[in-house]
Amino acid sequence: MAEEAPQSVVRRAEELRRQLNYHNYRYYVLDSPEIGDAEYDRLFRELEELEAKYPELVRPDSPTQRVGAEPLEEFGTIRHRAPMLSLGNAFDESDLHAFDERVKRHLGLPADEQIDYLMDLKVDGLAVSLTYESGVLARGATRGDGYTGEDTTQNLRTVRSIPLRMLGEDPPPLIEVRGEVYLDRREFARINREREDERLPVFANPRNAAAGSVRQLDSSITARRRLDIIIYGMGASEGVSFDRHSEMLDALEARGFRASPQRAVCHGVDETAAYYQRWLQKHGELSYGADGVVVKVDSLAMQSDLGQVSRSPRWAVAYKFPPEEQTTVVKDIFVSVGRTGALTPVAMMEPVVISGSTVQMATLHNEDEVARKDVRAGDTVVVRKAGDVIPEVVTVVTGKRTGNERKFVMPDKCPVCGADAVREEGEAVRRCTGIACPAQINGRIGHFFSRGGVNAEGLGPKIIAQLASKKMVRDPADFYFLTKDDLLKLERMGDKLAQNVLDAIASAKHPPLRRVISGLGIRHVGGHVAEVLAEQFGSLARLAGASEEELADTPEIGPVIAQAVAVFFRQEQTKELLRKLRKAGVSAQPAVAAPRASGGAFAGKTVIFTGALSIPRSEAEAMVKAQGGRATSSVTKSTDLVVVGDSPGSKAEKAQGLGIPIVTEDEFRRMLEQSD
Repeated sequence: MAEEAPQSVVRRAEELRRQLNYHNYRYYVLDSPEIGDAEYDRLFRELEELEAKYPELVRPDSPTQRVGAEPLEEFGTIRHRAPMLSLGNAFDESDLHAFDERVKRHLGLPADEQIDYLMDLKVDGLAVSLTYESGVLARGATRGDGYTGEDTTQNLRTVRSIPLRMLGEDPPPLIEVRGEVYLDRREFARINREREDERLPVFANPRNAAAGSVRQLDSSITARRRLDIIIYGMGASEGVSFDRHSEMLDALEARGFRASPQRAVCHGVDETAAYYQRWLQKHGELSYGADGVVVKVDSLAMQSDLGQVSRSPRWAVAYKFPPEEQTTVVKDIFVSVGRTGALTPVAMMEPVVISGSTVQMATLHNEDEVARKDVRAGDTVVVRKAGDVIPEVVTVVTGKRTGNERKFVMPDKCPVCGADAVREEGEAVRRCTGIACPAQINGRIGHFFSRGGVNAEGLGPKIIAQLASKKMVRDPADFYFLTKDDLLKLERMGDKLAQNVLDAIASAKHPPLRRVISGLGIRHVGGHVAEVLAEQFGSLARLAGASEEELADTPEIGPVIAQAVAVFFRQEQTKELLRKLRKAGVSAQPAVAAPRASGGAFAGKTVIFTGALSIPRSEAEAMVKAQGGRATSSVTKSTDLVVVGDSPGSKAEKAQGLGIPIVTEDEFRRMLEQSD
């Protein structure tokens, strides 16, 4: 039996943890150490020895836990308490002014109102969420799809600028801190030199290296890569409240987190534009990569009123720096056929490095773009990454033409299946008309049965491609009619594998409704939107029969998504697919909403909150749900009640215009009390 640690040793271990965490903060966050390396090492070794002798002294917030743990078999998942939204982009000053105008319009402010914007650099890294419980790091996760991320706690503990315990007394019971994990330029160069020495492939850019490091199953590898973090905000929290985003970051900085020293509050859009111009000239001097600046409405009450559109907040935008451009030669132009049948011309080029990664192919978008730019095989061209991500040809250097260049002609037949490729009036894209085109079938079926769809684990792309090429399947429904004899006709298909495939298909015969909706591949409908639609309509039949107006009135579903869904279900091909799925016995499981009080004060009602409340918005929304209601963020005709706090925004005006009842927070509380 292990010897129990005396109280004097317990107190010493606690003091060592406190000192080491503080000195980590001084060194890795403030870059201002108070002790030398030898003294730090002495304290660290003393704590290691105490924990080795008395294992019960080991704590999650101990600095000894940063070195890495046993390798994982796979990552688990973590559901974010508050979604990690992605940002919309602005590419020039007119986009910035348009963003400013949208903000004022949604808030009901006059055009000449000057809004305070929090400005910061957009770090080129990997977004993560850190959950602290009573001040101690409990969980860390990647952004994932914005709602669910990978559990990378073990790896994020190794990042020395992430505090294992928050500084200060009386930490909040719960707080989600959001930040960007990155590698600085020197560390990126060091890692690639080591990989070259070991004859391993080098990383294309620091962003990829950072993402790969955070997603290592062996956290000791992560620990050796000296990742860093800059925090930019918060998700869910308990026991804290702020009026401004800038105030929130100041408070987090005081608690031991590294916030960007380049952040600033700018008054009005002109100051915001000046901040951008300053860092456009200076961002190359930074020790890390930055691909733009982030513009956020500083007032948290305004942020709440502005809300979000699907996965992006209305109160923030990423104002991107112009992408790096390089010159190269187009070797050939070929046509790619996408999952929707769209034909896209693509330039195959001499390899060139742009923004830290090697580029060999660039999209030419459509035949009109090829003609407008007059891109030919053999041309010298200027290439950049659109949005710093997708390579595209900017222009042709016509002065370098030799006369041997070959003009591109868009084919009128699909290069994959030979069917007619038709461009409809008003469309920029030419599309394959072949319903059995392998390029479309593979993508459509693969998406339907993927993890984001009905999740038939074991039904891989090679099997799908074989079945499609042999014309044994033409859509996802055909898979449910396959027999073992059908599968045994495929190459390298044995009895056991055939049975595994049939079992995988059978396992996807009664999937959750949200998975079926997501798997159908409707434009603009990802996992979260599919979940919203599933909860609202309850069955595939009801969704398929919904009008565009009914769809648009659904919380979080705007007119663009509503039109895409309505158009999709009007198609005869869709109706035929649904008929075949029913015939095969495929039935989607209805969405199971969180249990709500059937007789509560808000039973069956949709409630909106606007303005600053005396309690966190999430707490008020939880009260509505507990009383049988639904709390949403957008005012529509189906909204039953609007609760206004201090300084309510445009939602109150819109509700008044629609004749929707409006109550104060005090009246809302009385409604709750009457239901008790």
